[in-house]
Amino acid sequence: MMAAMPDAQAALEQAVADWNRAGAAWDAQALAAVYAEDALLFGGRPGHSVGRAAIQGYFASYDGVILAGSMRMAETELRTLGPGCVLAQGMVHFAFTLAGGEQTRSTLRATLVLSLEPDRWRILDHHFSTVPSAPPLGKD
Repeated sequence: MMAAMPDAQAALEQAVADWNRAGAAWDAQALAAVYAEDALLFGGRPGHSVGRAAIQGYFASYDGVILAGSMRMAETELRTLGPGCVLAQGMVHFAFTLAGGEQTRSTLRATLVLSLEPDRWRILDHHFSTVPSAPPLGKD
């Protein structure tokens, strides 16, 4: 495993800033553009979004529900997996403005894989999940 290089933090900051710019107006097309063409996303709805078009559909499914959103990564561990490939894992803190003006916040576990494309870093893999209240041992 390769340790994080200085540009790993800059890569994460750029990807999060791009996401937040698109999320400020909850623009599904602009949010999807933050992701690589062949990206994967496990988000807050059932199902697996594969590819930028499916990811745009995922974000569009919140149209009329979310008016604006932003995220902040914290407690993040970074690893440079190879040239132009960064793994980021930690917690993500979301702030949302919902229809009707309600302000909400949520905290999730987050794993992102970032890929350097000719113009910028893009999200190649996005997996967010809730923090379990107990180990998932099937004894519920």
